[in-house]
Amino acid sequence: MEELYKIFIKTIDKNRVCLNEPMSKHTTFKVGGPADIFIKIENLEELIYVIKKCKEKNININVVGNGSNILVKDKGIRGVVIKLEFNQVEFLNDKTIRAGAGVLLSKLSRIACEHGLSGLEFACGIPGSVAGAIKMNAGAYGGEIKDIIVSTTYIDENLKLHTINNKENEFDYRYSRFFYNKKDIIIYADLELVEGDKEEIKKVMDSNMKSRKDKQPLNYASAGSTFKREKDYITAKLIDQCGLKGYNIGDAYVSEKHAGFVVNKGNAKASDILELIEIIKRKVYEKFNIQIKLEIEVLGED
Repeated sequence: MEELYKIFIKTIDKNRVCLNEPMSKHTTFKVGGPADIFIKIENLEELIYVIKKCKEKNININVVGNGSNILVKDKGIRGVVIKLEFNQVEFLNDKTIRAGAGVLLSKLSRIACEHGLSGLEFACGIPGSVAGAIKMNAGAYGGEIKDIIVSTTYIDENLKLHTINNKENEFDYRYSRFFYNKKDIIIYADLELVEGDKEEIKKVMDSNMKSRKDKQPLNYASAGSTFKREKDYITAKLIDQCGLKGYNIGDAYVSEKHAGFVVNKGNAKASDILELIEIIKRKVYEKFNIQIKLEIEVLGED
């Protein structure tokens, strides 16, 4: 890996390329072992260069955004981890925004508000990036990213650029075509909003943020909602009814405020979180005969 590291720093700013970088620095769960090589990528040319070099040497690649929906195991990630920092925001017309894959939803919602555009109010408190939001069709307070996406542009495993329309994203509840397909990497997306009143938009955003602070354990590290909420049941209620609020393995806890969140109260290990997740799944299955599913993605070596 040191040889590959030396190759990368010849072309990419060495301050954006790290050897044995702890992933705990790059996830909102604040846990995770080291990535062999961690690179912050700022443009398409750099991305293509890194992928080509990894392919030449048969090195595994993982692409991450803000690290807000992932759990990295304690032994870390072998190969190269790419963090996309495509942070450009461009107005194509009065209502359409082109946003890079790395743009934070919270930032994008503020930009929309400043321009009197409605449609992103639901996203003001979501900690993820545009690419992450598309990948899992992020949503809250009655809104989802699928409601405003016009098109998504990505590169495939052969490094060819494609642009697909809303329908071709195959959006479903907390799902898109990119959810399991790691070979396609989102570059940017076009979003269409509607004109609105700045003050009214801000009121909705403020209300959503207050609700989030009141109902969610934002004072602790987490990856957001740990389990998917399904159409015919609310997973957090099932966990609560199993009496699991406050249950812990080390510093990994089922939140006392919201049972759908597993939180890190300080020094949890990924193994603690994973053990707690398995206990939750087992208890819910034993009581309700329901197999709950993870909303977060688990990465890394056992």
